Amino acid sequence: MREDIIERIVKEAEYIADTGATVRQTAKVFHFSKSTVHKDVTERLYHLDKQLHKAVKKSLDKNLAERHLRGGEATKKKYKTIKKERS
Repeated sequence: MREDIIERIVKEAEYIADTGATVRQTAKVFHFSKSTVHKDVTERLYHLDKQLHKAVKKSLDKNLAERHLRGGEATKKKYKTIKKERS
């Protein structure tokens, strides 16, 4: 694997492990597609650094478990805004 790709994967993984960011948030910060970031931290990282992969997996699993809560909050906010506009 090319050195620049390895460096990118490690930076993305460290960012997720340190901040608890989602794949989508990480993709915005590093200016890559979320598909690329997801493949980097779930598949490629495993072969480079198993310990870091484990930390990232823990964070991603937490984000997956909370995803429905964030979606519910977004929907709640959306309908509050609509209600205000109609009033």
